[in-house]
Amino acid sequence: MNENILIVEDEEALRMTLQDRLRSEGYVVDLAVDGEEGTEKATQLPFDLIILDIMLPRRSGLDVCMDIRRAGLATPILLLTARGQTSEKVVGFKLGADDYVTKPFDTLELMARIEALLRRAPTKTGAANAGGTGIHQFGPITLDIRGTQVTRDGQAVYLTAREFQLLRYFVEHQGVTLSRDELLREVWGHEAGTFTRTVDVHIASLRQKLERFPKKPEIILTISGLGYKFQG
Repeated sequence: MNENILIVEDEEALRMTLQDRLRSEGYVVDLAVDGEEGTEKATQLPFDLIILDIMLPRRSGLDVCMDIRRAGLATPILLLTARGQTSEKVVGFKLGADDYVTKPFDTLELMARIEALLRRAPTKTGAANAGGTGIHQFGPITLDIRGTQVTRDGQAVYLTAREFQLLRYFVEHQGVTLSRDELLREVWGHEAGTFTRTVDVHIASLRQKLERFPKKPEIILTISGLGYKFQG
């Protein structure tokens, strides 16, 4: 199935250029011309990726990004930034954006960033493991793979795209002890043996958001010397 991409961009020439290029590559493309329309479409329609300009009329791209994550959606977000917007890039990452390209950008670079995000995006596969619905329930937590959404006690939980990918991988390997190397390889695409605390940092963040008592986890357990195990 072709991936669905939303472009939120007020500059018409760039919007049309991106639309034409993405469609020529086989993607299904939808458009929004300002922040309000972008927020509405991004939070109400299913997309595999959102290309989001920071400087938008009516509502800024950073506000749109924040609302997408507050809605509990883990859809990957690629920011379009102008040169000199370093502070906006940092804020964007803190709000849950996954990557950015700086205008003016090379189209080949943009396509490579898009492909990389989609490769590691929360997938719609694995629905069969939940009776075809794509919905997994563990305690007060509900994971909707198809809707890329997580709730706790009925309330949306804000996860970044990478946190969602990590949680999905745990759920699909429930009861299996997973090493850091495996998680880095399967979720991040890193080579085994890469020295990084990325896995530990993301698991700590997941525990803060999902566990009743993050310092005494009951969902994602640490298996000393081996890795982590999802108990559910």
